[in-house]
Amino acid sequence: MYRFAKAAANLGGQAVRQVRHGSTAPQNFHSKYGMGVLVSGAVFCSTVWGYVLTQTGIVWNLSPVNRLSPKPWRGVEE
Repeated sequence: MYRFAKAAANLGGQAVRQVRHGSTAPQNFHSKYGMGVLVSGAVFCSTVWGYVLTQTGIVWNLSPVNRLSPKPWRGVEE
């Protein structure tokens, strides 16, 4: 177990050094296009939800507080 923990700490230290000094490895897909994919996904999602909320006419069943009034009580019919 000690060897595993020591190796894990060593790998963690190497990763920190690479991030701090900049990696020499070529950029991968996420570092090249990650922010663009994230932003375009957020814009697409916002656009679709904006359309759904404003144009489709869905009734969202909001709270009926202060919108409904009880019917008058009817006495027992004799």
